[in-house]
Amino acid sequence: MPMFHGRHPCVFLDRDGTLIIEKHYLCDPTAVELLPGTGAALCRLRDLGYRLVIVTNQSGVGRGLFKQSAVDAVHARLAALLASAGVRLDGIYSCPHRPEDRCACRKPATGLIERACAELDLDPGLSAMVGDKACDIELGARCGMATILVQTGYGATEACVPDVVVADLAAAAAWLATHRELPVP
Repeated sequence: MPMFHGRHPCVFLDRDGTLIIEKHYLCDPTAVELLPGTGAALCRLRDLGYRLVIVTNQSGVGRGLFKQSAVDAVHARLAALLASAGVRLDGIYSCPHRPEDRCACRKPATGLIERACAELDLDPGLSAMVGDKACDIELGARCGMATILVQTGYGATEACVPDVVVADLAAAAAWLATHRELPVP
C-alpha cells in the first residue's frame, strides 16, 4: 500500500446493503452474510491506498430492540468474515440513536465521520462515501467526499444525487480506481 504524507484517504462504507445482505434490525452475528465480491472489492480499495471505515446507523439499540453488545457481536463476526477474505478494517463507527433523538452522529449528520477523521487522521477531501441509501450520499456530500450509491440493498430505489451510481462494491472500487486522484507516495 502506498504511504501518504499527512492525512490519509479513506473509503467510508455503509454496512447493511453495502457490505452485507440487508436484514432488518440485524442483531444475530450468525446471520451476517457478505454480499458477493465484498472481500475482493475491499482488497482492491486497500491496494489503491484507501483506509476502510464502516459508518452505520444502528437505531435498534436506541429503540430497545437489542443491546449494544449485539451490535458489537455482529461487527466482530463481520470483521472475522472480512479477515478470512484478507481484509482488515481501520474502524467501525456506529450510531445507536433513534432518528427522533436528533443526535450529531446519526447519518446524515457528520459526527461519525468527524470522529473517525480525528481518531484515524483521515482526510475527507481525499475520501469517498459508499452506501445504498440517500442518508449515506447526503453524509458524503456534507463532508466533501465523492459519493457512490451502490444498487445493492436499498440502492436501486433510493432517490438521491450521488456522484455515481454503480451496481455493487466491486464497481465502486473500479470507479474509484479511475476517477480519484490520490497523493503521490
